[in-house]
Amino acid sequence: MPAISLDRRSLIRSVAWGGGGLALSAALPAWARSGTQGLTAPMATVAGEDIRLSIGRAMIGVAGREGHAIGINGATPGPVIRLKEGQNVRLAVANTLTEETSIHWHGLLVPFQMDGVPGVSFPGIKPGQSFLYEFPVRQSGTYWYHSHSGMQEAMGLYGAIVIDPAGSDPVAYDREHVILLADWSFTHPHELLRKLKVQPGYFNMQKQTLSGLLAGKDQSASERRMWAKMRMDPTDISDVTGSTYHFLVNGHDSAANWTGLFAAGERVRLRIINASAMTNFNVRIPGLAMTLVAADGQNVQPVETDEFQIGIAETYDVIVQPSAEQAYGFIAEAIDRSGQVRATLAPRLGMAAPIPVIRERPILTMKDMGMGNMDMSSENAASGGGMTNMDTSGGEMAGMDHSAMGHDMGGMDHGSMKMRDPSVAPQVKMGPGVATLAPMPVDRTGERPTGLENVDHRVLTYRDLKSLAPNPDSRTPSREIDLHLTANMERYMWSFDGEKFSENTDPIPFRHMERVRVNLINDTMMPHPIHLHGHFFEVVTGNPGHHPLKHTVNVLPGGKVSFDLTADGLGDWAFHCHMLLHMMSGMFRVVTVRHEEDAA
Repeated sequence: MPAISLDRRSLIRSVAWGGGGLALSAALPAWARSGTQGLTAPMATVAGEDIRLSIGRAMIGVAGREGHAIGINGATPGPVIRLKEGQNVRLAVANTLTEETSIHWHGLLVPFQMDGVPGVSFPGIKPGQSFLYEFPVRQSGTYWYHSHSGMQEAMGLYGAIVIDPAGSDPVAYDREHVILLADWSFTHPHELLRKLKVQPGYFNMQKQTLSGLLAGKDQSASERRMWAKMRMDPTDISDVTGSTYHFLVNGHDSAANWTGLFAAGERVRLRIINASAMTNFNVRIPGLAMTLVAADGQNVQPVETDEFQIGIAETYDVIVQPSAEQAYGFIAEAIDRSGQVRATLAPRLGMAAPIPVIRERPILTMKDMGMGNMDMSSENAASGGGMTNMDTSGGEMAGMDHSAMGHDMGGMDHGSMKMRDPSVAPQVKMGPGVATLAPMPVDRTGERPTGLENVDHRVLTYRDLKSLAPNPDSRTPSREIDLHLTANMERYMWSFDGEKFSENTDPIPFRHMERVRVNLINDTMMPHPIHLHGHFFEVVTGNPGHHPLKHTVNVLPGGKVSFDLTADGLGDWAFHCHMLLHMMSGMFRVVTVRHEEDAA
């Protein structure tokens, strides 16, 4: 396949992603309808082999205010695109903006020229022009679409995709609702990024206080001194928080109360998509168990849970079966507990489920710093374990230079561990963009994710996910590569292997159909949802032969995730963190897949 020559400067200007929301429209069968009393009609659904989408300016109304947005077919969120496995589809996208735009079909297996990333797979859609996306539909499940130009997806250029299977669906259900999660700020995303570059904790309004210490809710004084010396904040869990974000379900905040209908006893399928720019959510329905049946559009063996964390750009399908004619709250809580959104599942419109009190915000630990199982919590101090008995008031630690995260922290010796020891990651390009390297990263796929460590009900982990069908490629990987997720939060710099994406960054090469194990190692103290375009990979969870197939995997702080990839998609593909501002700040690479003879 010949390589396409594109302008890399265009790519640097346009690396961005998006998300959005919708309610199913009257174009669907009656059992699939939902709506909200007193509000505008549900979003439209478009279907068929020829679909027209127009990108342009729109308005969004949230919390009694209106803001300028970018919409599809006159609205944001955009229409649901309903397709069927095995069909061919032609999507004519017109750009009525005064700037370049694009649409990426997130999770869809398409020819790389149709993937929609300016500078990687096509030139973008110039103002006043159109582009025809055309491809066969090779899969079924729950997916979504968004702009990959500038920060347009954070401005409202997003929508959902539902693909019905060609044959019978292994999931039995009576009714379905699309639940599309998003975050919205009336402050332009470029201004959000500028504020974070000036002050990385600008939006963190939940820092530790003296009253929290006295109440026993925050770290001990010695622990706080240790973190302060390292210029790290254990409450800095989300870069952009509920101090500026409004959290939405299908474009509705809690007051607007998006409502999905059910009849008692029905099996209701919820197609849940996290289309946020910067927010990972913890999702629960108090009083109602959820049976998870699909992850990232791919069927999994049913597993029942009470709560799960959904990373940005992930999708989960769950079945719920309400037995009582009452209102149930669908609760999506930001992982830093800076805000939440409540929607309602109810037997009739006009009902509203209660809005719960936001739970206590989490505090990061030494494990989140990449120090394995070493614990500096107060509980561990009582037992004399972990690092809590270390004398941080004098000796080696007192003499260390903790003046800034961007400075050389290689002298920070925690026993045999150093916070910036290049020997643990020799391929990482050391420099001001690498503040720390995790000395003891661990596989955290079996652990409860951030904020859910101590709740008293069932919580889903990646290790609970098992593919419904056997994995299609049983070969042992022929090689293994490590990729470090690196950052300097003080300077708001994000990268892979210490290398911020630029015109001169070499692609990550794969030979067509080779089998490779990729190890993602998170050297930062924030989770990163990492997305590979054009492929599904098998997340290594200890379920050989039935590892879950995903296109996005959330790597916990100080943790590592391995996935096995069969490089079956020829072409150039984007590979990036799906936190918009992280990607825009450099955590982006290009993966290239070539035939053996073309790879030389």
